[in-house]
Amino acid sequence: MTLHIETPLLASAAFPGARVWLKMEALQPSGSFKLRGIGHACETRAARGARRIVASSGGNAGLAAAHAGRRLGLPVLVVVPETTSARARALLAREGAEVLVHGLSFQEANVHALSLLGEHDAFIHPFDDPLLWEGHASMIDEVARTGVRPDAVVLAVGGGGLLAGVVAGLRRQGWIDVPVFAVETAGADSYAQSLAAGERIELPAIASIATSLGARKVSQHAFDLARTHPITPVVVSDHDAVEACLRFMDDHRVVVEPACGAALALAYREEGPLAGFENVLVIVCGGATATVAQLQAWDEQLRM
Repeated sequence: MTLHIETPLLASAAFPGARVWLKMEALQPSGSFKLRGIGHACETRAARGARRIVASSGGNAGLAAAHAGRRLGLPVLVVVPETTSARARALLAREGAEVLVHGLSFQEANVHALSLLGEHDAFIHPFDDPLLWEGHASMIDEVARTGVRPDAVVLAVGGGGLLAGVVAGLRRQGWIDVPVFAVETAGADSYAQSLAAGERIELPAIASIATSLGARKVSQHAFDLARTHPITPVVVSDHDAVEACLRFMDDHRVVVEPACGAALALAYREEGPLAGFENVLVIVCGGATATVAQLQAWDEQLRM
């Protein structure tokens, strides 16, 4: 049994230049790609005897853990920071999770969640866990089964879990030469800054509306991958990301959050690093907390 679904791979004519293939992870039951890895981790820990799931996340990872716990019949506690939106808290509660608010940032919520672990609890980290990467890799297996072989992959980077999973999937298929474009928004660009500095950089704060990219420090594994796989960091503006979300909504009738819009913004560029590629795979990672009204409000605010 898997808790995630096999998502569509769509050929889209909405983007300039190369043929763009969209891996529609926004259609996962929890609203994002997170369900692949977190579902796999929850299933694995349940099989090992876990009786409760504890997670730290104010967004998609928490929703994936809550959904997985409900499907597995396990209680779920999600510790969220005070910055977590009312909508996100309501969605977590709707999935049946107990929601505990603690701290001003993810880091504080994460430390508190770890302090609450009991003997039979399973802790689910939002991005730094080999079980997550193994689960996320399955999306590349699905792409391979369709017969499509991309010559570039575009994805958004927060803490690096999606990046780690996609690279693991590429390697599993023998696609070790396929470059990955890792996109962040300015103000949440810890990965790009880390690669430029040659060491992991911790941002003092997240200064971007793309809060799902809001890991102030990427995982060591994601950082190390750039030494062994062709990875190019790209930074876009908040406005580019929001504009891409609205454009994607018109083009494909699917609502995604600005973190996902960051990757889409690169695909929508008429010129840039994707020029010269013929088959570009874009991971449409999703985001359950986004609403049309919020995207429109951000767009108006950022234009001013």
